[in-house]
Amino acid sequence: METTHVLYLAAPPRPSFYMDAAPDEYAVIEQHFAFLEGLRGEGKLVLAGPALDGAFGVAILKMTDVEEARALVATDPAVVAGLFTPSLHPLSLGPVTP
Repeated sequence: METTHVLYLAAPPRPSFYMDAAPDEYAVIEQHFAFLEGLRGEGKLVLAGPALDGAFGVAILKMTDVEEARALVATDPAVVAGLFTPSLHPLSLGPVTP
């Protein structure tokens, strides 16, 4: 199967979430970080991090198709816990031109 890239946006419960997560929320985020680290180890994660304005977290995934990404994101502990609302967007990555 051909590899594609998928943008994974994870909307937090509030814009200030990254600054004021409660201890129980942060426990879920630690599981989320472990989930992402596992994806990185499998070669399925290109990059990840939060938007500095708190609007969302972002990840670029290497998948065979969007359905694979959808199934995978459904297992993200932060999504399972209802902490993040995910949205997925297929990407066309190519060389950057000046």
